[in-house]
Amino acid sequence: MRKADLTLVAATLLGAAILLTGAAGGSTPPKPMDKVLPDGDITEGSLIRVDPYSKHTGELCPLKHTDVNAAISGSLARVTLTQEFENTTADKIEAVYTFPLPRMAAVDDMTMRIGDRFIRAQIKKREEARRIYEQARDRGQVASLLEQQRPNIFTQSVTNIEPGAKVQIVISYVETLKYDEGAYEFSFPMTVGPRYNPASMGQREARAVTPKYAPAATRAGHDVSLKVRLDAGVAIDSFASSTHEITTDRHSAHEAVVALKQSSVIPNKDFVLRYDVAGAKIQDALLTHSAQRGGFFSLIVQPPQRVTEEDVTPKELVFVLDTSGSMSGFPIEKAKETMRLALAGLYPRDTFNLITFAGDTHVLFPSPVPATPENMRQAQRFLAGTHGSGGTEMMRAIRTALSPSGDPEKVRIVCFMTDGYVGNEAEILNEIRKNSNARIFSFGIGSSVNRYLLDKMAELGRGEVEYVALNDDGSAAARRFHERVRNPLLTDVTIDWHGLPVAEVYPNRIPDLFSAKPVIVNGRYTGPAAGTITLHGRMSGRPFSRDIQVNLPARQPDHDVLATLWARTKIEDLMHQNPQNPDVNEVTRLGLEYRLVTQYTSFVAVEEKTVTRDGKPVRIDVPVEMPEGVSHEGVFGARADEARMFAPPGAAQSVSVQAGRGFAGGVVGGIIGSRKTASMPPPPPPPTRLPTNSPGPADATRQGADTSKLDPRLFSAEVKEKAIAGKIAVEIWLTEATPQVLAQLKQLGFEEIGTARVAKIRTGRISLDKLQELSRLDAVLNVRAVTR
Repeated sequence: MRKADLTLVAATLLGAAILLTGAAGGSTPPKPMDKVLPDGDITEGSLIRVDPYSKHTGELCPLKHTDVNAAISGSLARVTLTQEFENTTADKIEAVYTFPLPRMAAVDDMTMRIGDRFIRAQIKKREEARRIYEQARDRGQVASLLEQQRPNIFTQSVTNIEPGAKVQIVISYVETLKYDEGAYEFSFPMTVGPRYNPASMGQREARAVTPKYAPAATRAGHDVSLKVRLDAGVAIDSFASSTHEITTDRHSAHEAVVALKQSSVIPNKDFVLRYDVAGAKIQDALLTHSAQRGGFFSLIVQPPQRVTEEDVTPKELVFVLDTSGSMSGFPIEKAKETMRLALAGLYPRDTFNLITFAGDTHVLFPSPVPATPENMRQAQRFLAGTHGSGGTEMMRAIRTALSPSGDPEKVRIVCFMTDGYVGNEAEILNEIRKNSNARIFSFGIGSSVNRYLLDKMAELGRGEVEYVALNDDGSAAARRFHERVRNPLLTDVTIDWHGLPVAEVYPNRIPDLFSAKPVIVNGRYTGPAAGTITLHGRMSGRPFSRDIQVNLPARQPDHDVLATLWARTKIEDLMHQNPQNPDVNEVTRLGLEYRLVTQYTSFVAVEEKTVTRDGKPVRIDVPVEMPEGVSHEGVFGARADEARMFAPPGAAQSVSVQAGRGFAGGVVGGIIGSRKTASMPPPPPPPTRLPTNSPGPADATRQGADTSKLDPRLFSAEVKEKAIAGKIAVEIWLTEATPQVLAQLKQLGFEEIGTARVAKIRTGRISLDKLQELSRLDAVLNVRAVTR
């Protein structure tokens, strides 16, 4: 085994000890913030303030700053976030803040700091924790309450903050990092996207996931700082964040500190950090912990090498595009870009269909059709006519997309392109669970998407999830989708334990592998043992197996967080075995025993020594940022009354929205309602018309060229400036990439560049005066300008 591989195994097995003992050993008191950006000048007699970002805050915001510190060792991360609340009013207040965390975060600690006093929170049943908090509020005691609304949405309440006083809340969680194709990914969500809550949801449930949003012309008034201390265990090749500007401080080949370039930023999009590590693949590893309450393990199994054989199984691809108001603007255009490229990668025996959904569901063809030039052109016109408006009525689209077509020879693959901004996740996931005839791929488009829903859709649908930020390369995401669908890495994955004393292993059903990411299972063991286990699966339709040696020790005090991770994984499984009627007692027991926040357990902290005066506090809901790239108009409509629209939940009864604009039905007490919209599909737009004064298009029209195939940007000054030897950069989408078609392109002087190809897409250079002849070729579907 290579030195790099040995180092990675060692880091995976031993690195957790650096950061994973905090849950059992108590909480370290937080240090004072080194620096918090000032709120700026306050205009006398007005609530309007100007902050360092030159935007008005407009409303009181008791949350001033969130500081995020992550310590990563191997594949595990311990994250601590400190929320700083301050009362700048003359009244005693209660601050209520709805915020996101990663969907599999195991939240196992909370501490409240008031001046130099530290109160460690207790884990209680949810109703009991709420009762303790409300009694403390009524008695005038400072108290805090952390509740989980969804696996990725939490509410922090802090009451009886006196005028001029500050309260810090320190929350800690642990999670396992994602690993894919030689790179790790750490992500931290910063805002909750607006949820469309259908009529099937109750008012109380809807309010729980609907924060108050800062108006479009202002910002919320709080910011965030972030730092990641990283020990990868092997040499780190590179760092990258497509979401934020970062700084890196390399302490050694495998250690570094990564931080936001700005000391504080507006929390309006997810932070995502990817880093490549040395070594071509992750190695098999077994982490164990054994103490008084039993043995726990986490098994990490490397994926096999991808084979290059052509997959001969024809596929039925159904693309489902979210056209609701929250997708308006950049998100829907990015989704359409990704979908167009994926459609261009279909093979002759594949069939496809397009479905769009918002208030209603529209289906392009009665049943999936072959990828003929005419069908592809019709699909392009259908896509071009879509725009973001209306609510996210997702259930009908789910049922339509998963309905079998009746062709048993084809594998049905459904790809959902959405931001997942819905509140009825459990209802949607339950519908997917009932329909096992299709593989589900989910594409999360946007800066702060609902990763809980999209991750779970792909998991239950035995597919894959892909996230495309607003400044990401949609073409690269489409290429990954094409490669994974064309040739899955390993399917029907199982593990034979050969009689070893293991129990309660999760996930119960190991998902298929579509990319080079490890198989990770968490479980318990009831006694010491050693032996061989076997990984089974199918690769390119043929059986695959590999034996792995494991050792389950009688005593292993290190890695105690494995018990926490196991409990969190079991809770996830229990909540999804029967979403409509989960085992509340067992989830509650696990939450209390392992000190975890769940749907039925909460953290509560009460300052017993000091009692404040002057009656009940005034409640102030912390405003949050609209996710970057999501327009207020797209969500709330163009003519809604902002004063009522952005009020706290329950303050308004209804807001009408101009027909066809915004989330259908507008906002009801901060809850997005529903309204029936017309069921007519969007009309196809007229063929693209190029400027008559551009060189080429007018002549092309007279000579019978199909100008609808040509991207108007091909004739822009920007493209001409980047021409080399008179040739411009283009991307040509073909109906087929046969040697004859490629010879036709070469005859027109097309010079192919690069090696990244997706089936029938070719990137290269061609003379501007050859575009009209290129558009007349039957095999050419579309010609796009390459400007990057």
